This record gives sequence, C-alpha cells and structure tokens, in this order.
Amino acid sequence: MKVVHQNSFSENEKETLWQLRNNEYPIQFGHETFQEFESYCNALVKTENYILIDSGNVIQGWAYTFFRDSEIWFAIMLNYEFQGKGYGRILLEEIKKNNQNLNGWVIDHEKDLKRNNKKYKSPLEFYVRNGFAVLDDIRLENEKISAVKINWKSNK
Repeated sequence: MKVVHQNSFSENEKETLWQLRNNEYPIQFGHETFQEFESYCNALVKTENYILIDSGNVIQGWAYTFFRDSEIWFAIMLNYEFQGKGYGRILLEEIKKNNQNLNGWVIDHEKDLKRNNKKYKSPLEFYVRNGFAVLDDIRLENEKISAVKINWKSNK
C-alpha cells in the first residue's frame, strides 16, 4: 500500500472515490448521482487529496483537506476491508505532514447505517488515539448528522 498526493483524477478514479464515500460513510451522506458527487467536490475550497493505493493500483482509501470558515478541515474514508490495520493512521499522518492544524466533524455514536445496512462505527476513539482533542462543547446537529468537532495541532 502506498499513499499518493494527487489532485486530478481520471473519470474512473472519480467514480471509485464516489463509491468509496457512498459505501463507507453513513447512508445519509451519500450522493445519489455522480453529478451530485462532482458538485460536492467542486464546491470544496483549496482541496488537497491523498489516496491509498494497493499493489494492484486500486484505490482503497481517500483523505482530503479543504478550507472552510478560516480553518483547514479534513475527511478520511477507508474501504472497510482495510480498516483496523493501520492504513487510516498512515493516511492521517500524510495529511498531518502538510498541515499545522486540522479540524473535523466526527459522528460520536453508532446509530447510523451504511449502504450495506451495517452500523457505521464511530471513529472518535481512532482520532483521540492519534492526537486529536475532542471539543465537546462544539457540536453539529441537524437532520443529517450528529457530530462533535475534533482538532489537532502540530507540536512543531
């Protein structure tokens, strides 16, 4: 497995990223059409993409950073077959190398379902183990999401 910093994608790669997002995030975050997914991606500002590629050059994970509300935010998704094997940490370390401060919204419960009808497992413990602070007093609550804000600051 290797991580590649890549900001332009072929149509096939974009399709793979769309499916990865749809399959690994709670169903309510899915994009029903490829055009919806492209619109979402195109609306992100100052995006930096990192993809996890297996030995067969297949994308198995995707992390990206973007600029919103004067802060750098991030998202990570990893094919479920590769979760719990250290690959999420590898992706996270790559985005940390290029940022001094990262913010994210993390679902802190296990009430949501993925497209395969399995429960979405909260990654909150993963982020805490990897140096993120949980900002319990800052939450995002709406019809799509119930999440807590997390933040990481570089020691450098």
